[in-house]
Parts: sequence; C-alpha cells; structure tokens
Amino acid sequence: MRYRYANEADVPALAALFAANHRDALTEEQRAAHGFVQGGFGEAALRDMARAGELLVADADGDAGPGRVAGLLALSVARDMGDPPPPVLGLLRAQDVLLWRGRPLGGAPWLLYGPVVVDGAFRGHGVARGLFARAVEEAAGRAELLVAFIEDGNLPSWRVHVEAFGMLPLGTYEVAGRTYTAVAAEVPAGA
Repeated sequence: MRYRYANEADVPALAALFAANHRDALTEEQRAAHGFVQGGFGEAALRDMARAGELLVADADGDAGPGRVAGLLALSVARDMGDPPPPVLGLLRAQDVLLWRGRPLGGAPWLLYGPVVVDGAFRGHGVARGLFARAVEEAAGRAELLVAFIEDGNLPSWRVHVEAFGMLPLGTYEVAGRTYTAVAAEVPAGA
C-alpha cells in the first residue's frame, strides 16, 4: 500500500468511495458494523481539497490494480475553511471548553483529521492505521495535535480512533441535535 497526497485524477474514485460510505447511504446495521462518514464531499469539494493538498489516499497500486484508491483521509486547517460544515463549525466554537491535557484546545495549533474512509475490500488490512501514521508525519512541524470528531453512535470510528490509535477524548459538543466527541492525537516533535 502506498500513502500519498491525492491528485485530480483520484477525484472520481474518492467521490464514489465517500458516497458509498456516507451516513445517509447506509442502513442502520451497516453504520453499526462499519461506521460512516458525513458531510458534503462531492467531486467539486474533493477536487478543491486535492488541489490544496488536504487529502491523503491509500493507493493499492498493484494490490488490486494500478491506482485503486483503498482509502482517503482529509487533513486540513479547520479555521481556514471558507464554509465549514456544521460539525466542524461546532468544533471551532467549542475550542475554549474542549480540553487537551488541562488546557483549552484553542490554545494549541491543530489540524482537522477527517473524514477518513476505507473501501470495504480493504478493511482489516491496516489501511486506516497507515493513513493515520501518514497524517501524523505530515502534521509534524505544522501542528501539535490532530483533532477529529466522532458522532455519538459511530462506535466503529470510536473503536478505531480511540481504542486502537489512542486518540484522547477532549469533550463533547452538540450541533443540530447530534452529539459529537472531539478526540485528539499528539503530533510528536519531528515525527
């Protein structure tokens, strides 16, 4: 598996992967088993993110055909988003009450980690862990933390990010009747 930044040629595959794993495209049973992503990430948004260097991809490159996208991860500066989606806006507004090791999140430079999604054919093969490791590498020198949010009820995401990767809960916040937990991972200096 090769982990790299997305390019414009990846966009159709990224959009299809995102759409197939969107909260609204899955049954309750599928969401409970594999988790879900949310937000509006169509081709135009993904193309802009690829151009801005905000998307990492897991490229199967030879494992399942040249250039097959096995997973994607967005890594961006939340405060620089022109029109952040509601959960990101809620996260930004909650920075003063979400605590990282006793201090407000807003007092630390951080990058927004996510959404992350792995093609069903590649789940259980370390793709999410590889994307996470690459995100930590890419954040070195840019941020102290990677911060994600997990919607209540998305237990697969909790298991991966908190239980397996060791991201630490910072607190909860609510947006439009949905509760989210902000979680963070430290970016080691010189990672």
